[in-house]
Amino acid sequence: MKVRSTPGPLLAPLPTVMVSCGSMEESNILTVAWTGIINSNPPMTYISVQPKRHSHDIIEKSGEFVINLVPHSLVKAMDFCGVRSGRDIDKFEAQGLTREAADTVSAPLIAESPVNIECRVKDIVRMPSHDMFMAEITAVHVDEKYVDENGAYDFGAMDLVAFNHGKYYRLAAEETGFFGFSVMKLKTAKRKAIEKAKRKRSAKAQRRKG
Repeated sequence: MKVRSTPGPLLAPLPTVMVSCGSMEESNILTVAWTGIINSNPPMTYISVQPKRHSHDIIEKSGEFVINLVPHSLVKAMDFCGVRSGRDIDKFEAQGLTREAADTVSAPLIAESPVNIECRVKDIVRMPSHDMFMAEITAVHVDEKYVDENGAYDFGAMDLVAFNHGKYYRLAAEETGFFGFSVMKLKTAKRKAIEKAKRKRSAKAQRRKG
């Protein structure tokens, strides 16, 4: 038996990220859970931001921002950036985070994040509570220790977190499947298992070197 609830934002879990904006000289960090992918070619994403937030005007004026994925080691910094205003404090300095120059936008990357996604705003959709900044992904940076010799990304090793109805959760590192595995032939499944084991060994060796 299920309990009926009033309509609300109960789609979960959601990616929880730190969005950096502004410039290398004057920047801010905003914590966002309302984000996702909206197109593949060109690659496009969005973030939904309340107009009252300090970062809203910065992003609207510059037309740029960076999505920084958050590992468990940064969850406290991420929460801080969501409850304190950039009008009153330098969040990079307050949380000991490092600004790193981006390739295609003026907003800085957060160096401690394992993945940085540079974005350029293409459209703004005004909603009753939030404005949705729809943006093209113009560059992506991945920490080399999470990339194997074949260029595959080990997201499980990143120890990322998600947002679920007011709380943060660590994502399990165990892979439970992949796109198309339900109809895969046994021969292909065996080959995939061997490749996965090789990638796992390679990733561990690379992390030890790092």
